[in-house]
Amino acid sequence: MGEFVRLEIADGIGTIRLDRPKMNALNIQVQEELRAAAASATTDAAVRAVVVYGGERVFAAGADIKEMAGMDYAGMSARAGALSSAFDAVARIPKPVVAAITGYALGGGCELALACDWRVVADDAKLGQPEIKLGVIPGAGGTQRLARLIGPARAKDLIFTGRMVDADEALRIGLADRVVPAADVYTTAVELVSAYRDGPALALRAAKAAIDGGLAMDLASGLAWESQLFASLFATADQTIGMEAFTAKEKPRFTGS
Repeated sequence: MGEFVRLEIADGIGTIRLDRPKMNALNIQVQEELRAAAASATTDAAVRAVVVYGGERVFAAGADIKEMAGMDYAGMSARAGALSSAFDAVARIPKPVVAAITGYALGGGCELALACDWRVVADDAKLGQPEIKLGVIPGAGGTQRLARLIGPARAKDLIFTGRMVDADEALRIGLADRVVPAADVYTTAVELVSAYRDGPALALRAAKAAIDGGLAMDLASGLAWESQLFASLFATADQTIGMEAFTAKEKPRFTGS
């Protein structure tokens, strides 16, 4: 457990909880603690799905600008890869992952949310990539994941202007998946991923790998990747359980193996 990031596990749901007052600024320590929490969520069999949560007040208002301001090109070129890979560790958790967003998800905070499979957003939340206003661009996945999620034209609008979007616009453009009152954000996020808690863990892992990996491939390569993953699941106990339950007209009781 880190000083500012911890993994809390209850009933098969792992919550990666950010807690760096006041605004969950994502300094180097938080980035590395995020990496460690993501690794734990990945390897712990007790974790079947993940919620990334910054608390009732704010998800994450961005990187620690005071820490970055003193860095030159040499310093940032040495750090930029680690910054990006810390967020990528969240994206690579091979389980369903949802961001529970209250308050602000700006800059690095928005990039962290983009690394999740879904985003549950408070109705009074604000999201955006304001890095251009600091004379830089998003550096932890924002230019890449945002464009893939909402399309290049909309991503350019948000990144070029640095403007914030409210929850309604986020939902309309596909940046948010559900909008609920702030008090309901965490419970809604838990409910969203709880549906996968008793699912076939290896098939869910394969489905996520097929979709995310296929986005980086041409269609023919993606189809071959899908076929390989599909065939591999016939070596799992859950495939046998699922198909036998289907023929017997029973509900499958998956074991995650």
